[in-house]
Amino acid sequence: MKVRPLHDRVVLRRIEAEETVRGGIIIPDTAKEKPQEAEVVAVGDGKRDENGKRIPMDVKTGERVLIGKYSGTDIKIGDEEFVIVREDEILGVVEK
Repeated sequence: MKVRPLHDRVVLRRIEAEETVRGGIIIPDTAKEKPQEAEVVAVGDGKRDENGKRIPMDVKTGERVLIGKYSGTDIKIGDEEFVIVREDEILGVVEK
C-alpha cells in the first residue's frame, strides 16, 4: 500500500539509533526515547500561497531529516510504522 501525503505534509520512517547495552541492562521499548532522525518516504505537492500558486517542498524522498521527539502523527501501514508531519515541523536536513 502506498501513501501520498497532501499539501505540505511529509511521510517519514523513524531511524532507530543503535542500541548499546552496558552492564547487561536491557531497556524495554516502552522506556526508550523516540528517535529524532527519520528518512523521507513520501512528499506532498506543497502548499499554496495567497494567489493560489503552489510553493515547492524543500525536502525530497530519500533524505534524512531531524524532527522533534513528539512531532507529527504516528501511523501504521501493514507492519511498518510511519510519521506524518507538516514540512514546517522538520527541524533540518542531515547532510553527509
